[in-house]
Amino acid sequence: MSFQAYLDAIEDKTGKTPRALVDEAEQRGYRTAGVKAGVIVDWLKDDYGLGRGHAMALVHVIKNGSKISAKHVGSAGSHRDATDTLWLDGKATRPT
Repeated sequence: MSFQAYLDAIEDKTGKTPRALVDEAEQRGYRTAGVKAGVIVDWLKDDYGLGRGHAMALVHVIKNGSKISAKHVGSAGSHRDATDTLWLDGKATRPT
């Protein structure tokens, strides 16, 4: 599953775009340095029923923004993304 596919699945499960969840994390103070991933994972599990893999994908976005390493970009393999910038504003608005 690509990184973007994880975010799309999170949107399907929660009904919220990744950006809305990042904004909620910021309101909770989870974007500050020193907040451990486990705290964010627990919040996402308790409030939204997300499993660890999906929660960790969102932790990456909360902590690092929408950019991912270029090593994850390309056409080969099921875990590859088309671009190094993740779309956070929902599947329905993603440019083609």
